[in-house]
Amino acid sequence: MKKLLHFISFLMMLSATGIAQSDTSFLLIKKIKGDIADFAVDNLDNIYVLNSRNQLKKYDAKGDSAGIYNDVKKFGQASLIDVSNPLKVLLYYKDFATIVILDRFLNVRNIIDLRKQNIFQVKVVGQSYDNKIWLYDELENKLKKIDEEGKVTQETPDFRLLLGQALSPTRIFDENKYVYIYDPMLGIYVFDYFGTLKNNIMIQQWQNLKVAGKYIFGSRSDTLFRYEISSFMYDEWKMPGQLTKSKSFNFSSSRLYALIKGDPGKEDSIFIYSFR
Repeated sequence: MKKLLHFISFLMMLSATGIAQSDTSFLLIKKIKGDIADFAVDNLDNIYVLNSRNQLKKYDAKGDSAGIYNDVKKFGQASLIDVSNPLKVLLYYKDFATIVILDRFLNVRNIIDLRKQNIFQVKVVGQSYDNKIWLYDELENKLKKIDEEGKVTQETPDFRLLLGQALSPTRIFDENKYVYIYDPMLGIYVFDYFGTLKNNIMIQQWQNLKVAGKYIFGSRSDTLFRYEISSFMYDEWKMPGQLTKSKSFNFSSSRLYALIKGDPGKEDSIFIYSFR
């Protein structure tokens, strides 16, 4: 009987611990409401909100307005926002093969028309460590680096020769001296700055993927993931009920951002959580 009571007490302790972990894994800090079509988050926890009229607004880590980009009629809806460098924002308009470069106050620094460089089929771009821009040219199946004038400064050989197959990447990240190219069907290909393949991380079919610092974040179905690059270990969390309704997620080292679309006639919301 004494052993049974000890066992019951042990089970109760485990149960209590599990509930505590579930309750404290996600702590709501604040939320931002408005017309929100898409958003991005930089490594200083500044938030960049793109609305349905293609207007871009910047909010600082406290949620206060910090800038606005209003020149919305030229290129239609932006297909990608890259804010990996807080001092520079990239807006990519895939239908026009055009990159708009903004400064940290969201003033236009430059506009690059890739078609003038004979680059016609690009789905994804990303900032590089040296203030240039990575892109994947799907016609030539090459990773290329361009400067702010659009001139190609570096390119790899055809990936069909390097890898034996073409890629169809959805994101490019330049992080900690490596370039990460994510193809949801084939995983993450990791290259050094000379175009040498260093690794293939078999993370497939993750949504909202982001490489930030020493982690790779992402989601799938009702689960959030955090993969530690150096140790090959990953954590996963089942989403709280409300988060399962999210349209998209973004991550920083200690925060989770979830976009939940409002019902017709109601505002959208970005919910900001701290998590561990």
